[in-house]
Amino acid sequence: MSYNKTILCLANSRRPTGRCIAGKEVVSDGYGNWLRPVSARDSEEISEEERRYEDGTDPKVLDIIRILFLEPRPTIYQTENHVIDDQDYWEKVDQAGWNDVIEALDLVPGPLWQNVGSTRHGLNDKIPENIAGQFSSSLCLIRPDDIEVHVEREDGDFGPPRRRVRASFILNGIRYKLVVTDPVVERRYLAQPNGSHPIEDAILCISLSGLFHGYAFKLVATMITSP
Repeated sequence: MSYNKTILCLANSRRPTGRCIAGKEVVSDGYGNWLRPVSARDSEEISEEERRYEDGTDPKVLDIIRILFLEPRPTIYQTENHVIDDQDYWEKVDQAGWNDVIEALDLVPGPLWQNVGSTRHGLNDKIPENIAGQFSSSLCLIRPDDIEVHVEREDGDFGPPRRRVRASFILNGIRYKLVVTDPVVERRYLAQPNGSHPIEDAILCISLSGLFHGYAFKLVATMITSP
């Protein structure tokens, strides 16, 4: 039986053939568990047609959205996945603000999942499949320290050489450098010269990707900057 859930959208990040949408369920006393709407396709990405509102506009981060689902579909560590009813329009219920995002923050007392590997250009950004399979979640919302956005040309890990945007930050005394898949932030910084760009304050949605060549990758799915 289908069911409705209302989420605070905290990620609308790019995937090769669509988007990865994720948020926290809106409950009577605030914000509850993470929820990731997915399609019924094997790739699970959400297409433009599947995610848009009835007026043709695209959901944005901080939208509060009501979505009709068909069933939960957890996969290994991505336990938050629910299959959408692709015949139904999504409905924007309200718009959240900075204080709502602060209320939705997760308590992360140690590392992001585990720090067991780094890509050539990243730091603490990849986890082998056998370790990733031990986790029970794949999303978290954090407010780290010493945030910088790096724009530089990369090669070797994810395909042909290209300019890529990464976020470097410190959480619980540990430095990370993760690929940014937030398309709004990507466009903003790819328009700037290569180099480091400091951010005074931001809240990051960190997502653990699906498996790629035997690894799950930590990604910055959204960067929400302080007003």
